[in-house]
Amino acid sequence: MESDELKLFITVAEHGQITAAADALHIAQPTLSRRLRRLEDAVGTELFDRHGKRITLNINGEIYLEHARRAKAELDTARRRIADRANPSQGTVRLGFLHSFGVRMIPGLIREFRAVEPRVRFELSQDAAAVIADNVESGNIDIGIVSPRPISGGLAWSLLTNQKLSLTVPLGHALATRHTVDLAEAAAEPFITMHKGYGMRRILEELCAAANFEPHITFETSELFTISGMVSAGLGVAIMPIEQTPLLPEGLVQIPLAGPGATRDVGLIWKSGTALGRPVQAFHQFVIEQFATRR
Repeated sequence: MESDELKLFITVAEHGQITAAADALHIAQPTLSRRLRRLEDAVGTELFDRHGKRITLNINGEIYLEHARRAKAELDTARRRIADRANPSQGTVRLGFLHSFGVRMIPGLIREFRAVEPRVRFELSQDAAAVIADNVESGNIDIGIVSPRPISGGLAWSLLTNQKLSLTVPLGHALATRHTVDLAEAAAEPFITMHKGYGMRRILEELCAAANFEPHITFETSELFTISGMVSAGLGVAIMPIEQTPLLPEGLVQIPLAGPGATRDVGLIWKSGTALGRPVQAFHQFVIEQFATRR
C-alpha cells in the first residue's frame, strides 16, 4: 500500500471523525470518505464502525492500525536512508529524551554536533523513559537518551555515564548534616517521586525493595524540578541524581546514597537489528565520543 494511504488511515483512526481528519490531511471530506471505502474494499472488510459524523475502529481496524503504523515507520525509514545516501551531509535525527535532560545535556550535545554537521535537522520529543523506549522500538523515533537501561530485549543500549544518586532532603532535616546515608534510614519518610513509567520512579522502587521497605509516596509528578521544589518546601524527601552543576532551589540538601545501586545509568537506545541512517549514526557516534572525553 502507498505511504499516503497508510497516513490517511492512521489519521482517521486517531481523530475518530471524518471532518477533523479531512482538515488535518487538507483534503475534502467526500474525497476522504471515498478513499476510506476503497481501502476497506482492498482489505476485504470494514475497518470502521460509523456513527453519524463519528467513526471508530472495529476489531479488524485495530489489527490493521497496528500493522499500518509499523509499515509506515518502515517506509519512512527507507526514505530517510535513501535521502541520506543522496545527501550525506544532511538528514533528520528523531531524538527522544527525559525531561531533566532538556535543560543542559541535550541542548549542549545538539549545539556541539551541529557545529560540525550544520545541515542535520532534529525532531525532538520529551517523555517518560518507558514511552521513549516504546517509541524507539516501534520506529516512531530513531534514538533515545534515557535512564535507567530499558528492560526490553528489542532495544540496543550504549552506556554513556553513571550519575550518583542522593537522598534529597529539606534544609534542617535530621539527616541533612550526614556525608552519606543508607536508604533504609529513610524508610519512615514521606517520598516525593515521578509518575509510573518514569526512570526515577523505577529506580526508587528498586532501591526501596533492596532496602526492604515500600516507600510512602505523598506526591507524584513528571518533573525532577517540581520534586526538588516540593522537597525544599518540607513536604517530603526524594531520590535524585547529583548533578555537577545543579539547578536546584534554595533550602535543599543532597546526601549521597551509600551502598550498591547508588547510581543511575544514562545511555543511548536504538532498535536492535536496525541499520541507523547516516545522520543518526553520526550523532550516535558523536554522543558516545563526547561522553568518553568527559570521563
